[in-house]
Amino acid sequence: MEKQANKFISGSSATLPLKRLLLTIAFLLTALANAQDISYENGKTYILGGIEVTGLQSYNEQTVKTYTGLREGQPITIPGDEISEVINKLWGLELFSDVSFYITRIEGEEIFLELNILERPSLSKVTFYGVKKRKVDDLVNDTDLKKGKKITESLISNTRNYLENKYKKQGFLNARVTIATSADTSQTNARNMVINVNKGDRVKVKDIVFEGNEKLSGGKLRGAMKNTKEKKLGRFWKKSKYIEADYQEDLKSLIDKYAENGYRDARVLSDSIERIGDNKINIRIAVEEGNKYYFGDIDFVGNSVYTDRQLSQVLGIKKGDTYNGVLLRKRIADDTKPDGEDITNLYQNNGYLFSRINPVEVSAEKDTIDFEIRIIEGKETFINRVTIGGNEVTNDHVIYREIRTRPGQRYSKEDIIRTVRELGQLGFFDPEQIKPTIDNPNPNEGTVDLKLDLVKSGSSQVELQGGYGGGGFIGTLGLSFNNFSIQNLFNGEAYKPVPMGDGQTFALRLQASRTFRVYSLNFSEPWLGGRKPVRFNLSLSRTQQFLASFNNSGRVQVDKNQQFSITGISAGLAKRVQWPDDFFTISHALSYQLYNFQNYRTGLFNFGNGQSNSFAYTFGISRSSAGPGFIFPLTGSIFEITAKFTPPYSLFSNKDFSGLKERSEELNELQVERARLGQSLTPEEQRELEQVDQERFRWLEYYKIKFKGDWYSRIVGKLVLRTNAEFGFLGAYNSEVGKVPFERFFLGGDGLGRNFTLDGREVIQLRGYENNSLTPVDPITQQQEGGIVYNKYSLELRYPLTLKPTASIYALTFMEAGNSFNNFTDFNPFALRRSAGVGLRIFMPAFGLLGIDFGYGFDEDLRPQSAGQGPSGWQTHFIIGQQF
Repeated sequence: MEKQANKFISGSSATLPLKRLLLTIAFLLTALANAQDISYENGKTYILGGIEVTGLQSYNEQTVKTYTGLREGQPITIPGDEISEVINKLWGLELFSDVSFYITRIEGEEIFLELNILERPSLSKVTFYGVKKRKVDDLVNDTDLKKGKKITESLISNTRNYLENKYKKQGFLNARVTIATSADTSQTNARNMVINVNKGDRVKVKDIVFEGNEKLSGGKLRGAMKNTKEKKLGRFWKKSKYIEADYQEDLKSLIDKYAENGYRDARVLSDSIERIGDNKINIRIAVEEGNKYYFGDIDFVGNSVYTDRQLSQVLGIKKGDTYNGVLLRKRIADDTKPDGEDITNLYQNNGYLFSRINPVEVSAEKDTIDFEIRIIEGKETFINRVTIGGNEVTNDHVIYREIRTRPGQRYSKEDIIRTVRELGQLGFFDPEQIKPTIDNPNPNEGTVDLKLDLVKSGSSQVELQGGYGGGGFIGTLGLSFNNFSIQNLFNGEAYKPVPMGDGQTFALRLQASRTFRVYSLNFSEPWLGGRKPVRFNLSLSRTQQFLASFNNSGRVQVDKNQQFSITGISAGLAKRVQWPDDFFTISHALSYQLYNFQNYRTGLFNFGNGQSNSFAYTFGISRSSAGPGFIFPLTGSIFEITAKFTPPYSLFSNKDFSGLKERSEELNELQVERARLGQSLTPEEQRELEQVDQERFRWLEYYKIKFKGDWYSRIVGKLVLRTNAEFGFLGAYNSEVGKVPFERFFLGGDGLGRNFTLDGREVIQLRGYENNSLTPVDPITQQQEGGIVYNKYSLELRYPLTLKPTASIYALTFMEAGNSFNNFTDFNPFALRRSAGVGLRIFMPAFGLLGIDFGYGFDEDLRPQSAGQGPSGWQTHFIIGQQF
């Protein structure tokens, strides 16, 4: 401020007009002559005769005069506080680079002033070099470099420092940023800004050297540093780049590593970075380990809800155990797991939200530390209100029936976590953005409000495909509405574009080509009756397969008089139960399929004319705790055991099944023998074979046992390991009837055929092999008729690239092994066909799950033509549909 006041006194003679200069000199001489009487604290008072504002380029003169607060005719002391205050006020706007007052003339008691202002230039345009275009907008927002912003040295300096620090935090320690401005002649007092970013290469860590460590080796300490690693050949899963924030976190991890091993007094004495090149550094860390300690007495103080014994069981630490500060902290409150088994969660899961648990060292003698776990239990807490935010489509009752924390109920952190999982599993909301918030906590009353913020996710899917295969065009139309409302089916106003909001599922799928047609319809109501979680399913399906052959010109000919069809209907109920826990579901289903053959002789089935009937009851037990989302589960498991039974018709029949089976095998062996000689069965023998098998399988009798389990384990962050095991067995009640020709297992390939039930088969995915190529060959007919027993194991490592509502994308790598067998006596769970590979999955709400896998099969498949041909090799598989 002294600088501006001096300008007021002396002005700038190089730029002042002669008259103004002479007046100013006269004023100075007068001031000097009366120096004893006039100072900044004791100036002379004048009447302000006028004020002129000069130097303006973009601002209005009257506006500036008004802002100064100076008025013509007012008394003003020169020098004095009024001028200083005006200068401070104008500088505070940060719009000007210079503010100066000058005396233009003095007439008696009147003084005339000039306010000279130098405006700061405005920012017109910003151009970045060295930065990807898609990141420019974010950088402009972060640095607030918006058009019209006043350019100051501070702005330029702050922008440079921000950008350099930003890239240094990402490991670019050599990042340099230069900023230059140039006049924009198209605008008044405006300048363009050019920012050149040179990130350089990331700095890598060559060696991490520890000093002073005797109790823990350097290897163990380096292993504790999860984010900062030495550069080593072959380690691709963790880079060796140096990032300051991660490094500081790793220094804390070092202390935790010592605390886990009893050294509670360990500390980092110093750490330094040594540059050994432009892009490499060494890190030196000096530690002081201290002595090793053990747990002594652990007493609980203030507990009344739980006994000391109960709390000790949860704590899991005994007197004499090696001191472990990290374990103690986790058993008190595990911040890494919202559902961890710790004392804090024990209280919060049972209504004591306001409880506080603090471990306090009360004694440290020699190498033993005694603790008191001091507990303030607080008042038992209840839910006052539950509100939902962000819901636009789904009816409120669909959401509230999944909520496990109702008004008036006791507060439970466990129930809130479960509620988030259940809402995420619906598929109507983005599970990554379901945010529970505790509002209005009242420790005195023991009440809280719960708010759940939801973000809508697409719940309907459209499948529209077209392609060429099997000698003709194949078209597919599929519609799946996963939040359907059947009660509004005849309400025209509810069509947006279809009735939605009741959480029901309605799916329709049509597929057709010259050789086959498939129609299916499925409806599901998850809360039948609206009061309990009882799921009702109803499905109808119709499949037709026409016989196709090639003519002399190589074109496909289709004979619709020779066809095979399946017509099916099934209905089921599934109820969520409370025992052994409320993750379990018990299901029941009844199904009927009619298999109809019309002159359809392909060798795939035992007869070409006639019908088979299958009426079955299926009982299932499943447990699903995977979550929080169903697209990319992070933790939990899903397993399912199902048993499908048909009535044992042969027990009530007078048919000679033993004779029928024996005659069928004789005719099949005769057919194989004739085929070797280039002959075939006579028409009479062929009719007899069909009649025999028609009688054997008019009503199918079998039982089918299946197991499938998936376990999800979080390795670190969102890197997840999926472990899978599957088993299936198709059995017969009566060996005289034999194995049914339907409902069999076809193993190998992409598994896409599971939705195309040509003969009730189940297609099992095993990547790295061609479709169905791991299906055993019948020793008599030498055809792949499906296995009656199979097993499969998978390990799949998954990492998400993005989990946004518009598209969830994750990459994976897998190892799989499995096999199928014709007879249970041949079953060997360790005789496996192995594979490994990588893949990518993309889930878009409108189209479902899409993906691609590249798998390598390490073994031969089971087809006769593959014998002696070596490994299956690389196979590419495309995934379409809901397969998680």
